[in-house]
Amino acid sequence: MTFKIYNTLSKKLETFKPIEKGKVKIYVCGPTVNDVPHLGHARQQITFDLLRKYLEFKGNDVTFVSNITDIDDKIINKAKELGIEIKDLTERNLKAHKEDYEKIGIRKPDVQPKATGYIKEMIDLVKKLEEKKYAYLIEDDGVYFDISKFKGYGKLSGQKIKDLKAGARIKVKDKKRNKEDFVLWKFSKLGEPKWKSPWGYGRPGWHIECSAMSANILGLPLDIHGGGQDLIFPHHEDEIAQSEAAYGKKLSNYWIHNGMVNINNTKMSKSLGNFKTIKDIFTEYSGEAIRYFVISGHYRKPLDFSKETLENIKNSYNRLRNITSNLDDDGKTNKDYINKFKEAMDDDLNTPAALAVIWKLVRDIPADGKYRTIKQIDMVLGLNLLKKEKISIPKDIQKLAIEREKNRKQKDFEKADKIRKDIEERGYLIDDTSNGPKISLKN
Repeated sequence: MTFKIYNTLSKKLETFKPIEKGKVKIYVCGPTVNDVPHLGHARQQITFDLLRKYLEFKGNDVTFVSNITDIDDKIINKAKELGIEIKDLTERNLKAHKEDYEKIGIRKPDVQPKATGYIKEMIDLVKKLEEKKYAYLIEDDGVYFDISKFKGYGKLSGQKIKDLKAGARIKVKDKKRNKEDFVLWKFSKLGEPKWKSPWGYGRPGWHIECSAMSANILGLPLDIHGGGQDLIFPHHEDEIAQSEAAYGKKLSNYWIHNGMVNINNTKMSKSLGNFKTIKDIFTEYSGEAIRYFVISGHYRKPLDFSKETLENIKNSYNRLRNITSNLDDDGKTNKDYINKFKEAMDDDLNTPAALAVIWKLVRDIPADGKYRTIKQIDMVLGLNLLKKEKISIPKDIQKLAIEREKNRKQKDFEKADKIRKDIEERGYLIDDTSNGPKISLKN
């Protein structure tokens, strides 16, 4: 089977072919730790965790690098706002990111570099760009990249330099050559973090960080570079320009981007007051339920969060988990369903179709190999479907379940439904299986 993935660079589905057969180099832009992680972070993390695990499922040796941005304008401003040291802010927020990601089933990157650990490499990269005449100095400001010198600028996002220039309103004090020229090295202001450089004390621009880290850790070209759709322009566009201009090599063969998160059909934004942190959602939902929610939508499409949607998703996950956690291992693997799963995932990581495969399998009464098949699939999906939890069911709940079963056998479904609702209101779920009713806790 052939794995096809949408490449933002070519704007089409492509058959994935690694540079070196059986080995895949992935770089994903990690979080800027100016704050605690939100639902958008969860979606990105889950998307690329799935990609990584599926490529491994298909027999590849994957090297997965995802950075931590621990110095930029947002971090400096947030630390000033809170009146705390930058290091205290970034370490506290990084701890929150790591804890929340673990709860949603994210495996740690093979390498997780911090931007502040690669300052020398960033300075060396800016030097290369200066030597090749792509960089220029603006006094009392910083070193900038001249986008007009890079012929391929705009190839990822579809932006055209002439259009960018036409729309520019250059102020007299703005000494940039082009509106979209971006900073490579920024001179520090009083009280800001600073490092010594050939141009003066300062700090790296945001875009240069990922270019330096990806090239030095993985080497170019990468097989896959990824991130959220909001990073396509200008961040990833600028990465391509500075990396390819400096190194004379393609930055990445495949560019993969996940869609954004909406809250009740409206873009998630702090200014709108609809901002959802992962911790907000943990108060009512498990990490597995959040992961199931993200997987239930295709990674490239917008994901709409609402209380009603997540409640339905949670109930769906609990029903599935209640069935799968009670499966017995018959020592077999169902190759037909493994192939169905591969067909779904080979089609641009179609996780909704992959979930449908699991549901079809558990409902397929004569099918064998359910336990081991789901175990293999769940190595990718990460939903803990076979995890068995011993819970003590209160006697009054057990009595209600017995009474409901009598009503069902007597075909008094109205009474049976009322008892089900009563059981759910008390915090439990009841699921009818071929082996009788199963009671589980609501997550």
